[in-house]
Amino acid sequence: MYVNLSGNLCGTGLNLHHAHMLARVIGNPFLAPSPLPFEFPDFAAIREEHFRPAFEAGMAEQRAEVDAITATPGPVTFENTIVGLERSGRVLDRVSRVFFALVGACSTAGIREIEAEVAPLLAAHSDAIVLDPRLFARIEELHASRAELGLDPESLRLLERRHRDAVRAGARLGAAEQDRLRALNAELSALSTEFGTALLAGANAAAVLVDDPAQLAGLSPDAVSAAARTAADRGHEGKHLLTLVLPTGQPALASLTDRDLRERLHRASIARGLGGEHDTRAIVLRTVALRAERAQLLGHPHHASWAVEIGTAGTVEAIDAMLGKLAPVAAANAEAEAAELSRTAGFPVEAWDRAFYAELVRRERFALDAAALRPYLELERVLHDGVFHAAGELYGLRFAERHDLPGYHPDVRVFDVSDENGPLGLFVADFYARDSKRGGAWMNSFVTQSRLLGRRPVVTNTLNIAKPADGEPTLLTIDNVRTLFHEFGHALHGLFSDVEYPTFAGTAVPRDFVEYPSQVNEMWLEEPAILARYARHHETGEPLPAELVARLAESRQFGEGFATTEYLAAALLDQAWHRLAADTDVTGVEAFEAAAIEDAGLAVPTAPPRYRSTYFNHVFGGGYSAGYYSYIWSEVLDADTVEWFRENGGLRRENGDAFRRELLSRGGSVDPMDAYRAFRGRDPELAPLLIRRGLTGA
Repeated sequence: MYVNLSGNLCGTGLNLHHAHMLARVIGNPFLAPSPLPFEFPDFAAIREEHFRPAFEAGMAEQRAEVDAITATPGPVTFENTIVGLERSGRVLDRVSRVFFALVGACSTAGIREIEAEVAPLLAAHSDAIVLDPRLFARIEELHASRAELGLDPESLRLLERRHRDAVRAGARLGAAEQDRLRALNAELSALSTEFGTALLAGANAAAVLVDDPAQLAGLSPDAVSAAARTAADRGHEGKHLLTLVLPTGQPALASLTDRDLRERLHRASIARGLGGEHDTRAIVLRTVALRAERAQLLGHPHHASWAVEIGTAGTVEAIDAMLGKLAPVAAANAEAEAAELSRTAGFPVEAWDRAFYAELVRRERFALDAAALRPYLELERVLHDGVFHAAGELYGLRFAERHDLPGYHPDVRVFDVSDENGPLGLFVADFYARDSKRGGAWMNSFVTQSRLLGRRPVVTNTLNIAKPADGEPTLLTIDNVRTLFHEFGHALHGLFSDVEYPTFAGTAVPRDFVEYPSQVNEMWLEEPAILARYARHHETGEPLPAELVARLAESRQFGEGFATTEYLAAALLDQAWHRLAADTDVTGVEAFEAAAIEDAGLAVPTAPPRYRSTYFNHVFGGGYSAGYYSYIWSEVLDADTVEWFRENGGLRRENGDAFRRELLSRGGSVDPMDAYRAFRGRDPELAPLLIRRGLTGA
């Protein structure tokens, strides 16, 4: 159900200054738990004007709760300090989770205005708590005597986490240094918001308008229809609009036969943030400078050192050791692939030609046409007979769609999730692209699990699949299917959470571990028993022909040189930006970027970075600064775990139960590598990853 209300979400907001006063008078749905099942947000009652007063009330409430903790008479205890902190901030958590999910999924003008207002306030609020000397004195006292407290393992880990986070946040700094730290955090928060806003607007503005439909030759009929619908929605009736996805490579480049249009589309993609009213270069330079200064203030040589120390990698040297092995082999493979494509084309291919001629070679070598797969990959069947069915076979899950819970947009769908022991939580799906949604795909939680707070999880998956014209099926690419399985792996991590404390719930694990469960879940898209169920022609119901299944498996390593090179270029670019010392002066984004990629040995013209600096949202608008290496770091664990499943019979309930018990349910309540060893019986090995990516020369 979707209720269209004045000031509704994903719509036009009211005048916020008047609305703030109105929201205080008429009551605010965030100030008490939602009356809906699992505390699902009551989007039928929520208006944009509720957010700002709810943030203000939530911050005030939590400050009062912290003040009460620090004023507690008598001895300092784990219960009256650490558990008190875990219980604090319920209103702020409630409004924050809804609001920042909408920042990504439904970024209206009103939402963006509120975000710009509250981002620095939230940074200041967080600093006020973590840098409170009275609170830190209590945490320090408990930490010093932790061996005598008799805490259970999860409680002990929570105490150590609270202490570590406070020290990392500057609790031991002097007053002047803390004041500077507060100013840095506030400005960085504002810059992140500004980057995300500029990127969304810039990506929408950079969409390529096509006047002559003949130029769209090669695109599938449903893709042409989607482009026509998008153009009409933006006021270009009778034309076609090719919108941009977040990465550098645009999916249409693999199909468009018109080379000029391919070049236009590619150049529009790589030019985002470079000039014009949506230029992000100044934001990038200011962000890296402030992060470097903050790291120095906190005793680190650069931001990467500070960011990486709490991951499973631990040090930048460990990252260098791994990526340094992969980069030269990946680049050599990408160069060889480009040479082959040039021979096929009869001329030196450019970056905008690569995907098109790669698809030609794929068809010739493997008799496999990516476009020919799409009629067999219809969204509803992939979701129910693929993603959900695999979860049922592995974990005994059952899914039932609900139509009684209000969404924040008509495209939003909600599913009850249960197993043989009863309800687990809710899964929320928001699959289709729209102008108000940032690019990419991700997982959020509206509610996180906690035994302490008596909460069950409500998790979301947000994707950007092109929406077809009314009445037409949603046909997916194989990459879309992979993304569905990947993001649902994150959802499972949230749904299976079984921890006491909310700090450790679900995906609250180190950044370079969080992608591991989601990457493992991708393996089931090619599992024969699963593939046979969901890969069926949307009109005839015929299964994907066996020869196409075999060719799909044979072609798995095709193009891995390019894929690994574009990824590593982005990961090492992220590292280069965040290895800068505080006194380093960088004046040109493009020159720095080119030098960083050249120094990494990844300057392959046909394989530009997966993200250039000016639209690298993971790093400058999200939480992956100095952490984009995490995907391939996690893939080491993923590839090794896939081997474990194969060694133990694959899609078996016993295997799923073991993975759930030892890893998916534990969240951050245990050391992630200890959890991995408990599951695998040993440390991870690199060989399965190298074989998977065709990098055995590394």
